[in-house]
Amino acid sequence: MTKRALISVYNKDKLVEFAQELVSKYNFEITATGSTFDLLIENGIKAKSISEITGRRQLINGKVKTLYPDVFAGILADLNNENEKSDIEKENIKLFDMVVVNFYPFEEAAARNIDEAELVNTIDIGGPSMLRAAAKNNKRVLAVSSPTQYSEVLTDLEEHNGESSLKLRREYALKVFEKTLDFDTKILHELSNRFEEDSDNYFSLNIRKTKNLRYGENPHQTAGIYYTNNTIDYEVLNGKELSYNNILDASACTNILSEFFDVSACVIIKHNTPCGAALGKNIDEAWQKALDCDPLSAFGGIVGFSQKIGEITAKQLASMFLEVVIAPDYSEKALELLKTKKNLRIIKLNTSLEEYKNYLTREIRITPFGTLVQTADKGELDKNNFKVVTKTKPTAEMVEDMIFAWKIAKHAKSNAIVISKNFKAIGIGQGQTSRVDAFEIALNKACDGSKDAVAASDGFFPAIDNIQAAAQGRIAAIIQPGGSIKDEEVIKTADKYNIAMITTGIRHFRH
Repeated sequence: MTKRALISVYNKDKLVEFAQELVSKYNFEITATGSTFDLLIENGIKAKSISEITGRRQLINGKVKTLYPDVFAGILADLNNENEKSDIEKENIKLFDMVVVNFYPFEEAAARNIDEAELVNTIDIGGPSMLRAAAKNNKRVLAVSSPTQYSEVLTDLEEHNGESSLKLRREYALKVFEKTLDFDTKILHELSNRFEEDSDNYFSLNIRKTKNLRYGENPHQTAGIYYTNNTIDYEVLNGKELSYNNILDASACTNILSEFFDVSACVIIKHNTPCGAALGKNIDEAWQKALDCDPLSAFGGIVGFSQKIGEITAKQLASMFLEVVIAPDYSEKALELLKTKKNLRIIKLNTSLEEYKNYLTREIRITPFGTLVQTADKGELDKNNFKVVTKTKPTAEMVEDMIFAWKIAKHAKSNAIVISKNFKAIGIGQGQTSRVDAFEIALNKACDGSKDAVAASDGFFPAIDNIQAAAQGRIAAIIQPGGSIKDEEVIKTADKYNIAMITTGIRHFRH
C-alpha cells in the first residue's frame, strides 16, 4: 500500500531534506499546499497539489485550502471500522499516514503590536484542524508538528521498516494537543486584551513536565517540575539534583533579591521564609551582615546574592553546611572553592534580577474548594499613601531602613514583623497567629540591637499592645499599612513613647 504524507507548513526549515528522505528512501507520496508545494517542486521533489484532492483552487486569499471532506476523511478514517472502510472505498478517498504541519507565527505577530486585521490573519485554522485530526487518529496517523521532529521521525521509520511506531504516534499526538492548547491560549489572551475584556476570565495554565523530582515536600509525596513560558533562565553548576524544597526556597530567595537588584544584597532562606537579609557596601559586607541576623537558622539554608560572588565570601560559604547558593555570577576562584562541597547546589542566574520581576505574574493554589488565582504581590510604596502620622518624625536614615524592612516583611509569613538597623534584618518574627507574638519574637531575635532600630509590619496593628512591645524594645520608628479601627489610639500611643510612625496603605499578607 502506498504511504502518503500531507505537508502544509509555515516554517520550512529543514523541510526539503526531510521530504527528500520520505520520497527517496521510504517511497512516500507527498501532497502539499500553496507555498509548501511550490518549494518542493522547485527543489525537484515529486509532490501533488492539495487541489488534486479537493478539486478546487485555494479560496479567499488562501484561507481555505484543506478544509474539505476528502482531506479530513483521509486523515481520520479508521480502517478497522467497517462503515468507515466502506466509505473510503466507495468515495475512493486517499489515506494519509503522516500529517506535517506547523502554524502561522501568531505570538511573534502579536509581539510586533500589528493592527487587529493583520493579526487575525495569523490565526491558523486549517493547520490546527489537520494536526488535531491526525493526533486523534494516532493509532494510524503520525502528526508531525515541528521541524525539530524530522530527524526523530526518520530514525523511527528506519527502525520500523518504513512504518511509524505506535509509541512515536502517541507521543507526537500529545505534543499536538499541547501545541494547540498553547496556540489557542495565546490567541485568547491577546484578543481579550485588545477587545478590552477581562483577560483574567480566561485563565489557562499551560505547563509541561520536564522531569520527575525524587519526592515532594516529604519522602512519601511524589513531585515533578513543570516549565512554562515564565520559567527563568538558570544553570545548576554543581551539586545534587535540586529537590522540591530546594526549588521553593530558591524561588523565595530570588523573589527577595529582586527587590534589591541594583544594590549589594544577601538573603538567607530557611523553610521558604527569610531568616537573614542585609544590604552592604559590597557583597562581602552584605553576606556578613545577613549571616549575623540569625547564624543558627542559616545552618542548612539557602543563600542568595544580588551580585557576583568573589573568593572571600565563597571561602566562608564553603566552610558551612548549606543546601543552595544562588548568584548572578561567580569568580573563577569562588566557583573552585564552592565546588569542593560536592553536594552543594550552585545556581547561576542568567535572567537578570531586574528582569526577574517580570516573571512574577500570578500565584496559583489548587484547593478542594476551587483553584485560586491571584496577581503576584507587586505593591510598591506610593508617595500619596506614604504618610508620617505621628508628631515624632523619622530621620532620612530611618526612612531608608524602614523601606528596607518593609520589603523584607512583604516576603515573610504572616503575621510578620521585621526589625532592621543599618539595612540589616536583626529580628524577624513571622508565621504567628498573633501580631504581638510576632513582635515579641522579632524583639527576642534582635536582643539589645533593637534600641533605635526600626520595625515593619505586614499588616495593621489591631491594638496598642504592639506599640507597647516596641517601646519596651526601644524601637525608634515603625512602618505599617494602617487602616485599623484602632489607628487613632495606636498613633497616640506611638507619640506617647516618641516612636515615629509611617503608614503605607499597602498590606502584605502572605499565607
